[in-house]
Amino acid sequence: MRTILITGATGGLGQALCKFFSKYACRIAVHTYRNQAHGKYVVETLRGNHCETALYSADLKDPSEVKNMFREIRESWDSVDLLINNAGMRNDRLLQMTKVSDWDEVIAVNLSGPFYCMREAGAMMQLKGRGHIINISSQAAFTGRIGQSSYTAAKRALIALTQSTAREWGSTGIQVNAVCPGFLQSPMTEGLEPAQSEEIISGNVLGRHSTCEEVAEFIHHLSEMKHVSGQTFNLDSRIS
Repeated sequence: MRTILITGATGGLGQALCKFFSKYACRIAVHTYRNQAHGKYVVETLRGNHCETALYSADLKDPSEVKNMFREIRESWDSVDLLINNAGMRNDRLLQMTKVSDWDEVIAVNLSGPFYCMREAGAMMQLKGRGHIINISSQAAFTGRIGQSSYTAAKRALIALTQSTAREWGSTGIQVNAVCPGFLQSPMTEGLEPAQSEEIISGNVLGRHSTCEEVAEFIHHLSEMKHVSGQTFNLDSRIS
């Protein structure tokens, strides 16, 4: 039975991932930080579906808290077989208006947090000679977006981290891939102006956006593939 850690599990995509993976025999470690009440709700829902699960809280910007979270998971379930680095944040501002503290926080959550988690998960996976890490990036990493310099920089760097780590760990049986979900109707995109949302959707040649459920299904399928690593998958119809 696989043990799966999903960071940012209380967000729109995070909840969809929990729900989809719970259909299969697995243990789900539900991570949250600020939204404890919602995290408990997700766990209770999963248990209602007869899924073995537990809630873990950690500030992903703090490597010591990440280490403690993985220690708790190891004490309960021995290891992590699949890590989905889904937690992320935006703080949209034009470059000249971006404070250093805002930049640091966005980079810390979207890039440093996955790095800390990958380092801990990788140590566990290397002992078993297998494992899979899936990093959630963004199509904006390839095109840039006005007002999102910090977010797009972090997501592009996350792809580079994915590729480098896949090269480093391939010989140990560990897969590392990245997924760009496309525009999703979720709490993370609620702050976008209607014109921004329309512009993004109009850039899709199919004229529609992705859904959290579709993305969760793809990630589940990817997680079961044994011969794919170091790749980045775009899950919408924008052509850059």
